[in-house]
Amino acid sequence: MGPSRIRAVARRVLKQIRRDRRFMILVVAAPLLLVFFVKTLFDATSIPAAGQERFVVPFGAYIVHFATFILTAIVLVRERVAQTLERMFVNGYRQFEIVGGYLLGYTALATAVSTMVLVALQLLFNLGYDLERLAELFIVIWLLAVISLSMGILVSNVAQTEGQVIPFIPLVIIPSFLFSGLMVPVDSLPGWAQVISRVSPMYYANQVLQGLVAGTSLSSNPGAVLALPIYGIVVLGAATFTLREHS
Repeated sequence: MGPSRIRAVARRVLKQIRRDRRFMILVVAAPLLLVFFVKTLFDATSIPAAGQERFVVPFGAYIVHFATFILTAIVLVRERVAQTLERMFVNGYRQFEIVGGYLLGYTALATAVSTMVLVALQLLFNLGYDLERLAELFIVIWLLAVISLSMGILVSNVAQTEGQVIPFIPLVIIPSFLFSGLMVPVDSLPGWAQVISRVSPMYYANQVLQGLVAGTSLSSNPGAVLALPIYGIVVLGAATFTLREHS
């Protein structure tokens, strides 16, 4: 029953996404608009085009992280308020079936957002990457997006209303950017900030992306690459464990 019920939940999620046109427009427009804002920002700086890659690619990954986390968290809290999750429990669905179905359904969303952002970066910043390099970048950004979905599910389990999701947004999103190593080397941060950085998926994603931008491959940093799926499994496990029929 497990796999079939997971697929059933995923089909329901995809059907709901297709029906919500405003949500679809937001999913498409918001990440692309943010990429355009990043382009505008770097056009106003004195950083040469060749030196922008180490910033803009992780910025693109951060945009995906930001968008997928927020959208998933808010939508799933709305599902709880509408008692959709409660009805699933009444119908005999188990925790892993519900979480797995939502994750599978929203992975399609994460794939679309990751693809659009990477294509926008390639075109707007004239990165000139070949297909192999783009594929490696996509894998990292996609893994980060799926992790962000799991984080969104976890936060939605803690929050009881959409309003309660809002405080979690800066607590998750802002430190993941500030302590990712993108702007300031992590080793130069205070000890407590280094701890926060190492429990953020953006830290590991940035490490791998910086290597790819510098010309290395995914195999050059296996520790950081492996950390991403491990991180995702841990968060997904926590999201499954904390899912309850009643808030």
